Amino acid sequence: MTYPEALKNPIFKIIADVAEATQVECYVIGGFVRDFLLKRENGSKDIDVVAVGSGIDLALAVSERLSHKPKVQVFKNYGTAMLRFEDTDIEFVGARKESYHFESRKPVVENGSLKDDQDRRDFTINALALSLNKNDFGTLVDPFNGVEDLKKGIIKTPLAPDVTYSDDPLRMMRAIRFASQLSFTIEADSLESIVRNHERISIISGERIVDELHKILLSHKPSTGFLLLEKTGLLAIILPELTALKGVEEVEGQTHKDNFYHTLEVVDNIAQNTDDVWLRWAALLHDIGKAPTKKFHPKIGWTFHGHEFLGGKMVKRIFERLHMPLNNKLKFVQKMVMMSSRPIVLAQDIVTDSAVRRLVFDAGEDIESLMILCEADITTKNPSKFKKYHHNFKIVRQKIVEVEERDHVRNFQPPITGEEIMQIFNLPPSKEIGQLKESIKEAILEGVISNEYQAAYDFMMEKAKELKLV
Repeated sequence: MTYPEALKNPIFKIIADVAEATQVECYVIGGFVRDFLLKRENGSKDIDVVAVGSGIDLALAVSERLSHKPKVQVFKNYGTAMLRFEDTDIEFVGARKESYHFESRKPVVENGSLKDDQDRRDFTINALALSLNKNDFGTLVDPFNGVEDLKKGIIKTPLAPDVTYSDDPLRMMRAIRFASQLSFTIEADSLESIVRNHERISIISGERIVDELHKILLSHKPSTGFLLLEKTGLLAIILPELTALKGVEEVEGQTHKDNFYHTLEVVDNIAQNTDDVWLRWAALLHDIGKAPTKKFHPKIGWTFHGHEFLGGKMVKRIFERLHMPLNNKLKFVQKMVMMSSRPIVLAQDIVTDSAVRRLVFDAGEDIESLMILCEADITTKNPSKFKKYHHNFKIVRQKIVEVEERDHVRNFQPPITGEEIMQIFNLPPSKEIGQLKESIKEAILEGVISNEYQAAYDFMMEKAKELKLV
């Protein structure tokens, strides 16, 4: 089979011309070919080129041929090089064999043939190659019937799965990621091999694991991937806080919902409304505090008191363990987890202006993200309850708009600063200054006074009399 139409990008002709001039055999391989055959509109944005020879030399020669002479990043240890053409990253690699030491994350690399290179690929659907050679330009090289696996929607390893997964254990997560992204099925032998080899994932760095988790979270239905991670035993190693939520206990005829499956429903729900991977992380972790806070009380049943606060602390430990960014991304996910019940409580009760003011003040610029999370948290199968909760959230949203327009409390600073209070009363920093400042803030949030300077000043003077400052 020949697919010259796949190679319309002018970079392919340039590579082919350079390859012929330097007498190097080369092919485009992997995700680009797979996504072309799947007709994925938003397919692979990167191009992998394998050369039977030096991939680095080929990349340098291609760069010289291009008018803008792009910089070539060279990774000598791996025999690879990368350059950017227009909006595409192109990686060049010499055809190679790879072997791994049992406890190592890094392969031992040797020169090899195209067949050797295809053997070392993770899955048959990623071992597909299109020739960039003049004599058979665009011809498909498919030694493992990857095209048939594409048609059948199957994830399968080129070699025995135990070899493929033991060599590079991250491939187990990649299998699950592709199953989630493409809605494919992992072949039975391959799935059983993941179960056998799942403990090998412990030698993989947190950064590589998180990269795969991001991609699973960003798939159309993330639960597909997380159910497979749980089934194979990988999730218990990577995110034991999630698997701890699994199961239902019954005491004195009273049960609670299975918070693991509930969590996956929430993640699927939120995936329909946002592509923000960090908000999807918040959905994934929003209930992790429930396992350690679960208690049964004979009079009131099951409780999870303080699970949001504890969950926020657990989020930090997860980010540290998986080497995730300990910056504003962490703070955002923590904030969403710790506030995840606030709008739900409001939606169940009479919505007061003061409660909404506090919600908007505490959530700040993240109020919309918080509302999206809480609406995704509605997983009841009772149609009347489902309709009622969503209706109540509309009321909360409307109240947020009204309160914000009137009181401007989102990220507000009290109209009178601490420095100003010190000047007015000729006082150094002290407990009384803090009390005055806090009382002004509370009065505004409770609706006692408006968020304006004169109202705050008059209130402050009255409060100062109570504290005997005037």
